[in-house]
Amino acid sequence: MPKDYPDHHDAELVLRFYELRREDVLRAARTTINAWFPKSFDDILAIAKPEHPSNAAFRQVVGYWEMVYGMARHGVIHPEFLMENSGEGVFMYCRIQPYVAEWRAQFSPRGFINCEWVTTNTDLGRELLKAYRARFDKMLNAK
Repeated sequence: MPKDYPDHHDAELVLRFYELRREDVLRAARTTINAWFPKSFDDILAIAKPEHPSNAAFRQVVGYWEMVYGMARHGVIHPEFLMENSGEGVFMYCRIQPYVAEWRAQFSPRGFINCEWVTTNTDLGRELLKAYRARFDKMLNAK
């Protein structure tokens, strides 16, 4: 059950999430994934292979955002407050979102469940996904 109002514990978690995002390995992984533009499910399959040069970055970033957004889904942190401060994960998710059903069929039936939850169950998550989807599609078409 999500929290009704944010409190100082939510603020502490958001600050801790920010600190983790500044950690060198996660920062490098985020840079790699933010430059990745999958055009098909085959691109998703490619990066999911352990031998792909960006596989570790992919797993690091996906794992991080799934963990963070899972805290919102399970009521550990206020979801809207989190989304005000952690929308970057939605920008990552918009790359995967068109292929989630295929991912779940081939890899994990629970894949991206927390990212999906924040983009369907929070007002700001829905708004960000729409905006980021348009931004991502524009960037993808420019490549």
